[in-house]
Amino acid sequence: MDRLKQIETFVAVAGRGSLTAAANAEGVAPAIIGRRIDALEARLGVKLLVRTTRRISLTHEGVAFLEDCQRLLADLQSAEASVTAGGVKASGHLRITAPAGFGRKHVAPLVPEFRQRNPDVTLSLDLTDRLVDLVNEGYDCAVRVGALADSSLVSVRLGESRRACVASPAYIRRFGAPQSPQDLQRHRCLTYSSVASQPRGWVFQQAGESLHLRLSGPLDCTDGAVLHQWCIEGHGLAWRSMWEVGEELATGGLVEVLADYAAPPVGIHVVFAQRKHMPLRQRLWIDYLKECFANPALWPWSRTESATALAEPA
Repeated sequence: MDRLKQIETFVAVAGRGSLTAAANAEGVAPAIIGRRIDALEARLGVKLLVRTTRRISLTHEGVAFLEDCQRLLADLQSAEASVTAGGVKASGHLRITAPAGFGRKHVAPLVPEFRQRNPDVTLSLDLTDRLVDLVNEGYDCAVRVGALADSSLVSVRLGESRRACVASPAYIRRFGAPQSPQDLQRHRCLTYSSVASQPRGWVFQQAGESLHLRLSGPLDCTDGAVLHQWCIEGHGLAWRSMWEVGEELATGGLVEVLADYAAPPVGIHVVFAQRKHMPLRQRLWIDYLKECFANPALWPWSRTESATALAEPA
């Protein structure tokens, strides 16, 4: 009990910025708060707080320990809530991340419904194309599209997608359609201006082998959404993911070319660190993603690419 009280006190002091504010919130003397912090630092053998007459700041160790303590207290709150008379009830804060484009289109729209189902859960969604370190950066889970580099993470397959070479009908009428990947060299290709964004170039399958083409054209951009729009407007060919262009393919706004050379699909996964006890809010979020991605309406362009194999961690 003393250890838990010390942790609760440390989180309160860090959050309120002073011993006095934390003491006032609890209704005890500031000296009691100070003794708890002293005891915690003595037990851990590290300095967590730098205290001056004007302010309190966290040491490097204090910052790292604070994140762990916040998760610990949130997990405890969730565990207690799950066994109350009202039944299973998730609470606490959930930190999730997803690729910027995919997350904007297929993850962010799911969040409001999840919050309606679990009103006591708060949620932070980080949309970034940077590969986030879940453990060291304090994230609960991530949605990832493509090959999974970190085998230490647990993954649950949500579905799959592939990239397609696409163009507008107007472009096809004006310039024709390429008949082989090599024909792309004479076409107007819309590419990323940052080589790091697509280190392998455009990838196709030819004669059973992977074919990587580095292409260029009159227009390039660092933003995939801009390339998508330029393609719709007829400015060139683009190599885009089916989750991004599927709706236009279904309605005729875009046309797929070189479909016979398309590379195999890649997986869409939710990944998370191995934990002995998963917080209820995290489990419910993962189950909710599986439920949503299993809905064929999410993938109107292709029933074969809907999320069908979901249940077991990979």
